[in-house]
Amino acid sequence: MNLKKFIGYRLIYSIFVLLGLSILIFTIARVVPGDPVRLALGARASQEVVESVRAQMYLDQPIVLQYLYWVRDIFQGNFGISLFTRRNVLIDIQQFLPATMELALVSGVIMAVFGILLGTLAAQKKNSLMDNLVRLVAYVGVVTPSFVLAIFFVLIFGYVFNIMPTAGRLSSYIQAPPWITGMITVDSLLTGNFAAFFNALRHLLLPAISLAMAGLSQQARITRSTMSDNLQKDYIQAHRTYGIPRRRIMSKYLLKPSLIPTVSILGLDFAALLANAFLVELIFNWPGFSRYGINAILRKDLNAIIAVVMVMGIIFVTVNIIVDIVVAYLDPRIRMGRERS
Repeated sequence: MNLKKFIGYRLIYSIFVLLGLSILIFTIARVVPGDPVRLALGARASQEVVESVRAQMYLDQPIVLQYLYWVRDIFQGNFGISLFTRRNVLIDIQQFLPATMELALVSGVIMAVFGILLGTLAAQKKNSLMDNLVRLVAYVGVVTPSFVLAIFFVLIFGYVFNIMPTAGRLSSYIQAPPWITGMITVDSLLTGNFAAFFNALRHLLLPAISLAMAGLSQQARITRSTMSDNLQKDYIQAHRTYGIPRRRIMSKYLLKPSLIPTVSILGLDFAALLANAFLVELIFNWPGFSRYGINAILRKDLNAIIAVVMVMGIIFVTVNIIVDIVVAYLDPRIRMGRERS
């Protein structure tokens, strides 16, 4: 199976996954007890108004017809009206998703770079002081929730030393760049507003590190374990026997196969950042998509709930496809359909 067929197979599989997810979340959102229209309009709203809104949302129709109407509207770019923001949910997504994507991307870079780096250093110096320190940091990072680290960072760097911003995406005295992607760091670079770029980066640093620590620690542990195991493989011993320098063995023959499980877990951890970011966004007053999703759930905002879950599902599927492609590149036996030895 060549790479194009491999990617095509993954895309077809992903379409069925998203279809199943849409049916599942739509059904759950509709059968949960409670009247979302009455909850949104309040107890004083007349029954006529409530019934009118219910008809606009097709809630007076059988659930199968509701789903078909929803699918039709989705293909027309209509995600429905949020009962609380009173806007099309698509507008809400465009407003809140870039903030969380920016936070997740920076967290993902920190998680990948430092996780792989620390794991590689620990594997190279197994059972040394460096190895023990990396393992200690990794264990602490894995067992410590991200919101605990977020609170710690706010107290230490925001109040005790007062050297880092702890709220929002940009300081009030900095002019925000024009909206292009919605990610302030990217938009500021595109428009040449370097003051906004560095200010936004400072605002990103603490929440990104808080969010990345658990995944970083996991990547470090997996990389260390895999590289340590691969160091004992026969082909590595053969390279050593031939007198190939240790650094060349590590960079050319050892790192690539050792990254396969790391990349697999890294993709899942990155996708999970988006879903797990709501507490960090709350602590740092970050106007992100995860926070918006939690508020939608608490308010039983049906259109917003379904849209949030579907967007998260699309992101998970996209990340998994990218991970599959990277892993297939690292290990061609996977895309060739052969069983790994």
